[in-house]
Amino acid sequence: MVNTRTWTMLVISVCLMGCQAQRNKDCFRRCVDAINDRDLARLDDIITSDYVRHCQATPGVEVNSIEDFKRFLRADFEAIPDSVVGIDWLVAEGDMVAFYCTYSGTQSSQMGSFPPSGKKAVLDFAGVHRFENGKIAETWLTWDNLSILTQLGHLPSTRINEQ
Repeated sequence: MVNTRTWTMLVISVCLMGCQAQRNKDCFRRCVDAINDRDLARLDDIITSDYVRHCQATPGVEVNSIEDFKRFLRADFEAIPDSVVGIDWLVAEGDMVAFYCTYSGTQSSQMGSFPPSGKKAVLDFAGVHRFENGKIAETWLTWDNLSILTQLGHLPSTRINEQ
């Protein structure tokens, strides 16, 4: 039989985990707001200095610090100055927050090896953030490059015509 003290400690632990999960989700929302506002200085209070980003969709991009991440964002803002990130859903457990988001914007200058297209794209992306001491410390994310490059006119449509 579980004694009262053990039961109380269990309830407190569950409540604290729920509070941590909510704080982490709120931190993620503040991060998205800072990016959408182009206020990269706010990221210093949201992301660890040794932040690491993992992404198969950008194999040549190394992000191993908050400064690397800010450089990546500045390049993205240059290529797609009207970009906006929308949060579709968040799920948190322990020190992890999973997210599914939408990115949209118009490519108005060079994006990697792709010239300006003047076209708008809408892209779904998903990932997981790991938190350390209330800040985002590491991210794994993915998206469909074929989709965005096709929308921007850099690749032919992949739709199969029915005959």
